[in-house]
Amino acid sequence: MPTTNPRVSRRDFLHGAASAGAALGAFTILGATARGQGKTLNVALIGCGGRGRGALGQHINAANILNKALNLGINIKVVATGDYFKSKAEQAGKGHGVPANKCFGGADCYKKVFDSGKVDLLVTAATPAFRPVHFEAAVEHGAHVFMEKPVAVDAPGCRRIIKAGQKAKEKGLLVVAGTQRRHQKNYIDAHHAVCTEKALGRIMGGRVSWCSGHMFARSAIGCKTPADFVGSWKNWIELSGDHIVEQHVHNLDVGNWFMGSPPVSAVGFGGRARRNAGNMFDFFSIDLEYPDGIHIHSMCRQVSGCWRWVGEEFTCEKGVVRGGGGKGLTVKASPVVKEIPQVRGGHQQEHVNLLYCLLKGTYINEAKNVAESTAVAVMGRTACYTGQKIEWRDMMEDPKRKPDIYNLTLKPTADDFEKGAVPIPKEGLIPIPGKA
Repeated sequence: MPTTNPRVSRRDFLHGAASAGAALGAFTILGATARGQGKTLNVALIGCGGRGRGALGQHINAANILNKALNLGINIKVVATGDYFKSKAEQAGKGHGVPANKCFGGADCYKKVFDSGKVDLLVTAATPAFRPVHFEAAVEHGAHVFMEKPVAVDAPGCRRIIKAGQKAKEKGLLVVAGTQRRHQKNYIDAHHAVCTEKALGRIMGGRVSWCSGHMFARSAIGCKTPADFVGSWKNWIELSGDHIVEQHVHNLDVGNWFMGSPPVSAVGFGGRARRNAGNMFDFFSIDLEYPDGIHIHSMCRQVSGCWRWVGEEFTCEKGVVRGGGGKGLTVKASPVVKEIPQVRGGHQQEHVNLLYCLLKGTYINEAKNVAESTAVAVMGRTACYTGQKIEWRDMMEDPKRKPDIYNLTLKPTADDFEKGAVPIPKEGLIPIPGKA
């Protein structure tokens, strides 16, 4: 079972969780007797597109997996759904027996979801620009959270996630993110072998990549209304963060995990050569400098007909390892809890792990991890858009050094949508390095 910090032992992790009262919080939320057996968990879904519906299905399936393996008797009851488009909320709710009056639409759907009754756990996969607001509301309500990645589109949003994650910890609320590689046994074992057991010595450098074919709209969208804008969110920087944030965050998260911290700076370049829709770049190439002068090359591309590779690779003193393992690399003592059923695919395993921790009183909170990985993607994107070197401290830590970088916010924001003040970006208008 992965912890929230690769530099903390599992024993220290569990001890810290107990001292924070996390186990008590889990039991109190469930209203459970020992280990929550035979109890119902009220679950809500916000963001009812394909990924949201899929995540909710995997959450329900995780309960079935745990019930079968460990006889826990937990029941998942979907009590409310919310989406910018009410029709999507109703469609998702109908599949789980949610009454129509508990299916909500609009930019403020999350408020209606939490006002509708007690929610023990929120599954959220809404448009990334909206996720900080939804996460804050869930923590305020007292709900455990599964949230998809990325969790924001700019640095202020990432800092909001970190702050709300700390509040979740104080309340004993569990948080698991959709960076599923941290829940896959092969990744966990490889990380433990390299970073804890030092099987290959120190990491000296590496590369992380999501190079694939074209994705999303192939022709101009022609947005005229906020609904058009949200409906095509994957094509817009302001809502998705660009594909480096929305997609490549997976690999950047593995980089942070293996390195044990975010990078100190980023420099890079990127551009747009093929797209006709939205305002995103087609490719990014970034040099990430981590502490002790270690460099990781980040590259991502969405251009068809080109070389493809999605993965992570680290060059160590005694060999090379890929994020999910490598030839000849073995772990002496796997940190994966033997009692937890291991299923194929991290998308499913992350829900199994979340419910296991909730039922067993083991604390897990991935808010800071996923916020920092999202912020690395934002830092790399900003370096490429501007052509400048962007430092982590300027973007995430010190508001006074470079306030223009620290406060850089993509607009329209989630708050703008609630107020109805939604300027729609001009299609094809992209940042120009050196002039942005």
